[in-house]
Amino acid sequence: MPLPLSDPSLLRRQCLIDGDWRDAQGGATFPVDNPASGETLARVADGGALEAGAAIAAARAALPGWRALTARERARLLRRWYELVLANQEDLARLMTLEQGKPLTEARGEIAYGAAYIDWFAEEARRVYGDIIPTTAPDRRLLVTRQPVGVVAAITPWNFPMAMLARKLAPALAVGCTVVAKPAAETPLSALALAELAQRAGMPPGVLNLVVGTDAPAIGGVLTASRDVAKLSFTGSTAVGRQLLAACANTVKRVSMELGGNAPLLVFDDADLDLAVDGAMAAKFRNAGQTCICANRILVQRGIHDHFVARLRERIAALRVGDGLAEGTLIGPLINQRAVAKVADLVGDALAGGARLLESGTAPGGPGFFHAPTLLTGVSPGMRIFREEIFGPVAAITPFSDEAQALALANDTDAGLAAYFYTADLGRIWRVSEGLDYGMVGVNETAISSEVIPFGGMKASGMGREGSRHGVDDYLEIKHICLGIGPSPDN
Repeated sequence: MPLPLSDPSLLRRQCLIDGDWRDAQGGATFPVDNPASGETLARVADGGALEAGAAIAAARAALPGWRALTARERARLLRRWYELVLANQEDLARLMTLEQGKPLTEARGEIAYGAAYIDWFAEEARRVYGDIIPTTAPDRRLLVTRQPVGVVAAITPWNFPMAMLARKLAPALAVGCTVVAKPAAETPLSALALAELAQRAGMPPGVLNLVVGTDAPAIGGVLTASRDVAKLSFTGSTAVGRQLLAACANTVKRVSMELGGNAPLLVFDDADLDLAVDGAMAAKFRNAGQTCICANRILVQRGIHDHFVARLRERIAALRVGDGLAEGTLIGPLINQRAVAKVADLVGDALAGGARLLESGTAPGGPGFFHAPTLLTGVSPGMRIFREEIFGPVAAITPFSDEAQALALANDTDAGLAAYFYTADLGRIWRVSEGLDYGMVGVNETAISSEVIPFGGMKASGMGREGSRHGVDDYLEIKHICLGIGPSPDN
């Protein structure tokens, strides 16, 4: 079908390997469907193990030349890429809404967010410094340099198909690594368009390779088994992350893992209720609740519980659900029918366990994978909805009595990605910030992510950080050079 793009050439359907757009072996393809309508948008090359191997070989061959460029030369190319992304923001946003479902305003925001990582790391490439260590003997000098790890494999999810890829590609490429990326099969079009713009920016052949396909185990198996791949960066579920970690052990790869979350949002009785409700709405319903840092559990102190719930209920009732391209849509579809069924199952389990349904809006009838925005109260720690990522537009409210109980409930999970809380008490701000076992904490704020902060979690939510000055660290090796300079000629 023709897509509403000003530049139709951004719609790519093949794997990118060694600078060439290639079909899959035997011409195999798979459909990419619009989750709002079920309509097929395009058929894309269904790459597999063969394409993954060819991409690794291309990345390995391109590595010496790419890492030999100066940081300034790589930065200039990334900067051109960034400018092209912004120049094509509207087409990229429409493509994303069509294949992923999020409202067009959110898609535009994601394009800008992802582009910011390219811009940031174009600059950080020029700040990869080493050290000179005070010597231990007069006839030697001790130096430390940092150099690219080598070929990087990047596996990215469907919920933020452009931004998650950009924040892996940008630091890796900036410091001199070459990359083989595998985007989610549900949303390959955004990744392919991003790669097309990298080609237009002048990316040398083999430096950035994209393998799209439905056989994730086969592609992942090649990436994890290859001794030519020095590092794997993955964003996705904790279950898949564990499998990849185990597979990488045989070749002792460096890994970065941004895994599942179970974010609590705590509202204390001295909080600004208007601010807290605004934050809860943003953190819970962005991308129809399909984010790893979503407010998965909303914990509210008993003294203000009913007031908070009443205000939240009003706001949820006003949410408009529909096609992300339609004007006024605030909640788009979920990614597929399995996602709808999972959310419905979690809600059903909570209601069977004694939770109360206070609000369930309407979802469009007919085709599309929609779930109505839902408000549950009386959620207890024993319910699945308290312990599992909802990944849908359901606000689950649990009451608490005091600060100690709030912290205990918030930390009662294997996840440790993001947490939020609202309070006006300065002492509590310090106590709770330090007491939450999470890699990122929002205090009276839920919009916590940007290219300048270190994004990442604790516990089973992964390892490593993306963004900020720390974001290049996982793509660099530290090398010590002991330089013997001989005795002084005067001796």
